[in-house]
Amino acid sequence: MLDMNFIRNNPDKVKENIKKKFQDSKLPLVDELLDLDKEYRSIKTTDDDLRGKRNLISKQIGQLMAQGKREEAEKIKAEVKEIGETIANNEVREEELAAQIKKIQMTLPNIIDDDVPIGKDDSENVEVKRFGEPVVPDFEIPYHTDIMESFNGIDLDSARRVAGNGFYYLMGDIARLHSACLAYARDFMINRGFTYCVPPFMIRSEVVSGVMSFAEMENMMYKIEGEDLYLIGTSEHSMIGKFINSILEEKDLPYTLTSYSPCFRKEKGAHGIEERGVYRIHQFEKQEMIVVCKPEESHEWFWKLAQNTVDLFRTLDVPVRMLECCSGDLADLKCKSVDVEAWSPRQKKYFEVGSCSNLTDAQARRLGIRVNGENGKYFAHTLNNTVVAPPRMLIALLENNLNADGSVNVPEVLWPYMGGTKVLVPKK
Repeated sequence: MLDMNFIRNNPDKVKENIKKKFQDSKLPLVDELLDLDKEYRSIKTTDDDLRGKRNLISKQIGQLMAQGKREEAEKIKAEVKEIGETIANNEVREEELAAQIKKIQMTLPNIIDDDVPIGKDDSENVEVKRFGEPVVPDFEIPYHTDIMESFNGIDLDSARRVAGNGFYYLMGDIARLHSACLAYARDFMINRGFTYCVPPFMIRSEVVSGVMSFAEMENMMYKIEGEDLYLIGTSEHSMIGKFINSILEEKDLPYTLTSYSPCFRKEKGAHGIEERGVYRIHQFEKQEMIVVCKPEESHEWFWKLAQNTVDLFRTLDVPVRMLECCSGDLADLKCKSVDVEAWSPRQKKYFEVGSCSNLTDAQARRLGIRVNGENGKYFAHTLNNTVVAPPRMLIALLENNLNADGSVNVPEVLWPYMGGTKVLVPKK
């Protein structure tokens, strides 16, 4: 959410930012917001003047009564009452205006970084760097669910009968590999100085509206019927929500947390739900990382978080690349974002396995996360990034470690989490 003072002083910059994000339909909202703000401040000023006048003349009532000037006192009482009624009517309008102003503020996109590439959608994202050499073996790599099924490791048919499309049963070695990746990712981040956390898997609406835009909320979140609760789409939601309406001490920053959670998503929109695969699904598990820090430190933390994911995948023998999201592919609260994509030898291309974002103070303003600093209070900056998100990352691991005989090499870092198993041998 943009600061109102910033919008007042930089309306052209706000409009230019909207154009860069190809959201021209929002351009009229800037002038509408400024008009509402002008009316709001005018009424506030009028009310402040009226309150001052009411306080001043109210003091005269007692004096006039003491002097026996009852008629004059009654006139002033009537004037005081009239002023009170005017203030009460104005306060109703103030509340209406404040609600309209906040709604528009929460609709306008965050100001993107100057170096964000300009583009309409993800087809115009820009590759930053590759890590590891992508290899295409001289044997055919099956579809990822076929690999899993060769180990009796997945049951989609039963899941459809139980819950419908977008769900799965992971079984045996594949289920164990899934859990091993999450446990390894947890310890990987702890070893990098992050505090491990298991958060609530449901959050209230005020947290939902604080961590994401209205459009994202509609496309992603599952609402609990009859409750002011939503299932989280990622643990970032409840992890950032942990600090709602808090005043943090500057000396305690940064907060660096890594969290495990299941994730639940409607997955509405262009991509849809896969019937056969587990690339895009309604339910999955994830290890996440978040940072709450001082504004001047968020740029450095952004690249640190992205590198964490790269480093982890390289220890799993998976080649990856970093892709910078263009302006049109950035969610409204994001100032800057990069996707980490893993190599798929079957598809002979990269696919997304993680996303790192700097939201500057957009979430902090919505949630009221402030910092008590030497020179006064200010809003914190928040960042988030995926560590690993099985089963999507399982696709990358299985494809890149598959042998010609159908066996899968277990990366050395996972051996302790797999009971010493070094190779998975197919059952059929």
